[in-house]
Amino acid sequence: MLRPALAMLSCALAVTAAPSAPFKLEDVRRLVNLSDPQIAPDGRRIAVLVSRRNWDENRNDTELDLVDAGTGRLRPLTWKRSGLKSPRWSPGGDRLAFLAEDPETKKGQVFVAPMDGGDPRRLTDGKQDVASFAWSPDGTRIAYSRQDDLDEDALKHHRDVLQVTDNHYLSRAPVPSWHIWVVPAEGGKPQRLTQGGWSVDTADQNADAPLAWSRDGRSLAFARFPTPYFARAFQSTIGSVGADGAGGATLVADPGALAPRFAPRGEGMAFLRPRAGDPNNGNAVYLRTGAGSEDLTRALAMNVIDYAWLPDGSGLLLRGDDHAQAVLWRQPLKGAATRLQLGPVSVLAFSIADTGAVALIGGTASHPRELYALDRLDGKPRQLTHFNDFVDPLALGRTVALDWDGPDGFKEDGLLTYPVDYVAGRRYPLVLVMHGGPAGASILNFDPLEQLLAAKGFLVFQPNYRGSTNLGDAYQHAIYQDTGEGPGRDVMAGLAAVKALGGVDEARIGISGWSYGGYMTSWLNGRYPGWKAAVEGAALNDWLTDYDLAFYQEGDLYLFGGSPYGKDEAIARMWREQSPIALAGRVVTPTLILGCAGDPNVTIANSYQMYHALRDRGVPVEFYTYPLDVHFPGDIVHRTDVYERWVNWMEKHLQ
Repeated sequence: MLRPALAMLSCALAVTAAPSAPFKLEDVRRLVNLSDPQIAPDGRRIAVLVSRRNWDENRNDTELDLVDAGTGRLRPLTWKRSGLKSPRWSPGGDRLAFLAEDPETKKGQVFVAPMDGGDPRRLTDGKQDVASFAWSPDGTRIAYSRQDDLDEDALKHHRDVLQVTDNHYLSRAPVPSWHIWVVPAEGGKPQRLTQGGWSVDTADQNADAPLAWSRDGRSLAFARFPTPYFARAFQSTIGSVGADGAGGATLVADPGALAPRFAPRGEGMAFLRPRAGDPNNGNAVYLRTGAGSEDLTRALAMNVIDYAWLPDGSGLLLRGDDHAQAVLWRQPLKGAATRLQLGPVSVLAFSIADTGAVALIGGTASHPRELYALDRLDGKPRQLTHFNDFVDPLALGRTVALDWDGPDGFKEDGLLTYPVDYVAGRRYPLVLVMHGGPAGASILNFDPLEQLLAAKGFLVFQPNYRGSTNLGDAYQHAIYQDTGEGPGRDVMAGLAAVKALGGVDEARIGISGWSYGGYMTSWLNGRYPGWKAAVEGAALNDWLTDYDLAFYQEGDLYLFGGSPYGKDEAIARMWREQSPIALAGRVVTPTLILGCAGDPNVTIANSYQMYHALRDRGVPVEFYTYPLDVHFPGDIVHRTDVYERWVNWMEKHLQ
């Protein structure tokens, strides 16, 4: 049932004098991306990565900036450095370490910059990139992880045949393990701490695995993966090793444990793990003590994306999605979590100082991400940067949150963006844009694609179907063994709620999405009639193809509760019946298919299957691939090409 307040909303959005220029494709090139905000221990300065699009050379130019937390005054710390990542303050705040590409070897290494002046100094060396690093508590050492070297002798003698184990189908060589080293912070000979066929990181994970020093600096904790391939990353445990390389042990044997962090006081250690060990649930934060582990976030029952200890050790600061916002919660060691009141700002990344001050990257529905400071947890965020202020005078579609009563007793939500020149009483074509994951969510944060569609006169609806991370564990878990039908009913219930607001031309509705949003597009395209256009990007069209070829095979097993090739015939049928390719014969909608040729995530074979199925039945279909080995284009040229084709297809078939 639609909430009464929402029914009145469309009347309140009558047209007003619009700014002269709408958001357009050229503006996507001007957007500045901020990431990895790191506040100094004393809370006075913030290091942040700032990336600008270089259209002519099709790259992202990144610099490391230092921002005064009180005034917002900014100064660059790096000049013409490639591969910048992971700024990290020393415990005393007198030095800043970061990863950057060594100009000679082109490999990512640890550099240390003194804060009292002087050039950054390279601390590590090697044939492989450093993946992650961490300062020791006393600031005298830096632990880091990097991949082992390839077996050059084997390659030299043409022993290059790859045994298939947990790798994906695009693999051409074995993936060596990642292991831990430690080096004096002033420079010197590094010492290797771990070795073996297991690994402290995995290929294709797209996020480095953090290392955690114990409070006394005598040992390190880390996620221990069974192999360097991601396929079995769901079985990770927490291991430890002495800072001298001795005394290896298992701290947490429960599978799925990740991201250990020691308490600033006492003997506790926190870590992330899917709640109750079920990967279909959201991440919980567990506290390990001498007696075992307990779920600190059981009462919250929301997916935790990231967390940090409060400086006094009294609890944790959590980041996650809560309905239409990306939020922070304060979680005490005993008792219920409380959500910080941050107004319209959605939190995309954060760090906390020893003083309790917080630096965060945040955005709103109408303004792209910027750097903010929070002087105390009960305060209000102060905007420190204005890199994307050029967006403010542009004509934007207004984005609002919608709630509705969904099927199976769920309370559901999504976002609705109105056309730039919306006039109450008129009817507009509608485009559904569905998020990927499925463990993701559409939140109130600036979205270039929705604004490009709104500028062309479309209503844009982004539903959060079951499996989404913003409505609690029960909703996220409900996708188990119901990957298409249940989420499809959620989307259709949301669509009915949007139609009830008025303003939708029901003869002109299109569906679209990337990754699992592409899966939902393919599923709805075959399951429900009446769509006038569809755009499916990197769509998972066949669960068996996904399991056989993609890098995360074991993740699919958890969704269905067993193998498609196992003895349970009911489970085997699910894999086939819940594949959109099984419904391809019912599709009549003009469909645009997009994907990256070397995508190891949702492999391009899925798109070829749907393309041939539609083409051979005479359905209007076009298929374009990008010559990239990624899941979604990160470079500005191909990214804007995706947006342009997406919008143009909807214009062609809905306007």
